[in-house]
Amino acid sequence: MRTIARLFVKSPFSPLQNHMKKVSLCFKKLSEIFDNLQSPAEAQEARVKALSKLEYEADLTKNDIRNHLPKSLFLPIQREQFLDILSIQDSLADTAEDVGHLLILHTEGSLDFLDQLKPFYEKSIEAFWSVRNIIKEIDDLLESTFGGIEAERIKEMAEHNSYIEYQSDKTKHQLLKHLFQMQSLPPPTFYLYVSLIEKINHISHIAEKLANRIRMILELK
Repeated sequence: MRTIARLFVKSPFSPLQNHMKKVSLCFKKLSEIFDNLQSPAEAQEARVKALSKLEYEADLTKNDIRNHLPKSLFLPIQREQFLDILSIQDSLADTAEDVGHLLILHTEGSLDFLDQLKPFYEKSIEAFWSVRNIIKEIDDLLESTFGGIEAERIKEMAEHNSYIEYQSDKTKHQLLKHLFQMQSLPPPTFYLYVSLIEKINHISHIAEKLANRIRMILELK
């Protein structure tokens, strides 16, 4: 509680940035899982367990912020907008955990397809790191009273984020087309691949949603 209170005193956006740091750790661990698809199952399960712990810590931080958001605090954005951004950020951590759990369900024969998923994952996670940079620089918006060159730069970053999401969508469609041509796949494997594609693509969708929320706030100022 004291930690959250100190963060609000420092900046009304510091708690959001602190929570985003927790979310970032989830994606770093998820990338570690993706980079070690051929490692022993026990090692991967340990990584996923660590990812789940990081997601839980992000949840705790989210709840702490919600529970101790001062009602009398002067916020440069509406309270509902603040909580909406926090909720979207937290859904990114949830999705990272979901992808991690799906990745350890693969069989040895599925590694070839998972290798094809890697560039798709990297494009989706690029959208995450893009919106992560927007959150990192949100204090600059406060200093510029949500206007001027800094606001325009954030809008450009949001536009770029939307383009990354568009690229991710295109790759998703190509992968699904390829997947539906693999007629010999057992049904459980087919379902696993489809679930992975959808969940990975969800990362870029949520990242774009978060970037658009911030851009929307700028448009209303």
